[in-house]
Amino acid sequence: MDISTLCVHGTCDSSHTTGSVTVPIYQTATFVHPSVGQSTGYDYSRVQNPTREQLEVIVSKLEDGFDALAFTSGMAAITAMMELFKIGDHIIASGDLYGGSIRLFQTISEKNGITFDYLTMSNPVQVKRLIKPETKAIYIETPSNPMMQVTDLAAISEIAKEYNLLMIVDNTFLTPYFQTPFHLGADIVVHSGTKYLSGHNDTLAGFLVVRTKELSEKLRFIYKTTGACLAPFDSWLIIRGIKTLAVRMERQQANAIQLANWLGKQPKVKKVYYIGLETHPNYEISKNQASGFGAMISFEVDSEQTAIRLLERVNLVLYAESLGGVETLITYPMLQTHADVPKEEREAKGINERLLRLSVGLENISDIMEDLEQAFTDE
Repeated sequence: MDISTLCVHGTCDSSHTTGSVTVPIYQTATFVHPSVGQSTGYDYSRVQNPTREQLEVIVSKLEDGFDALAFTSGMAAITAMMELFKIGDHIIASGDLYGGSIRLFQTISEKNGITFDYLTMSNPVQVKRLIKPETKAIYIETPSNPMMQVTDLAAISEIAKEYNLLMIVDNTFLTPYFQTPFHLGADIVVHSGTKYLSGHNDTLAGFLVVRTKELSEKLRFIYKTTGACLAPFDSWLIIRGIKTLAVRMERQQANAIQLANWLGKQPKVKKVYYIGLETHPNYEISKNQASGFGAMISFEVDSEQTAIRLLERVNLVLYAESLGGVETLITYPMLQTHADVPKEEREAKGINERLLRLSVGLENISDIMEDLEQAFTDE
C-alpha cells in the first residue's frame, strides 16, 4: 500500500461496531475486568488505551517498525529512551542537535553518569575514532536542527553493526513520508509528533519507534513505569493530522524549494541552508536516502539588525517557536530553540545572531515571499 493511502486508511479502527470512519476517543482512565484474572486487553490508560493504541499502530506502520510508543512530547520520548542506558555508558551524537536534546543530555543524562561525544557525522571515519568499549549508541538528527546537516545513515549503520551499537535517528524533519530510517539500519526512530505528524500546531506528542521485540519490551516497561503516555484526545488529534500528512508534506516541500531559491537571491541573505538545493554539500546523500527534502530552511542574513527587523515586521509569517504546522513560522534559534546552549558552543555550530529558521507552511508561496520582501525592505 502506498504511504499516502496508508496515512488516510491506516487510522481506521476496525475493532468497534458503530461504523465510524474515525477512531473513537476512549476518554477513560481505567477499564472493567470481565472476571477475576481476566482482562479485555486494557486495564489502565497509562499502560494502554484503545485510541493511543490505534495511533501507535499507524506510526509503526508508516515507519515500517516493530512497535511505536506515543508520549506526551518529543522530549518525554527521548527522556524515556535514555533510561535504556546506565552509569558509565557512552553515546556519540550529532554535533548539531535540537537545543532541547542538548539540554537533556548535558544537564540530566550527564548527571546520571552517561557521557557524550558530539561531532559532525559527515565523515564516518571520525565517528569510528570516538568509539570506546563503553560506547552503546549513536544518536543522529538528520537533517539536523537548525543547520540542516545530513548524515549518511547507511554508512553509520555499518559502523553501528560492526561495534554492536544502537543507532538512534530523529526523523522529525522528514517524517516517514520522505525518509524511513529502519530501511537504512536504524534501531530506534524518534519523532516530535507535535510537528509534521500532527501538522496543525494544536497539540504536543512524541514517539519512539523500534525495530525489534526486545527493544519494545524494554521501552514499554520504562513507559508504564515513568508514565509519560499520550492522552486519548491528543492521540486522536495526531491520528487526524496523519490523515493529511502526505498532501501537507508535498505542498510544504514545493513551497520550500521555491522559497529557498528566492531567499538565495535576496541581497540581505548571505547563506541559505536547505537540503533540497543542489549547492547543499549533502545534496546527493539526501537524494539517495530520502524521497524528498522537506520544508525546513535556515538562512543567515547580513546583520543582527536585519534579523531583528525581519522578525518584528513579518505579518503573515509568524514569529513563533515550533515547526511542521500548516502555518509558516520563523524562529530565532539563538533566543528560542538553542537559548540554553552556551554561547561559544552555539556560535561554533553557526547558530549566531544572524541565523533564522523557517518552517514553510501551506500558504500561497507568493504571499509568503511578499511578506518576507516587505520585512526585508528598508523604511
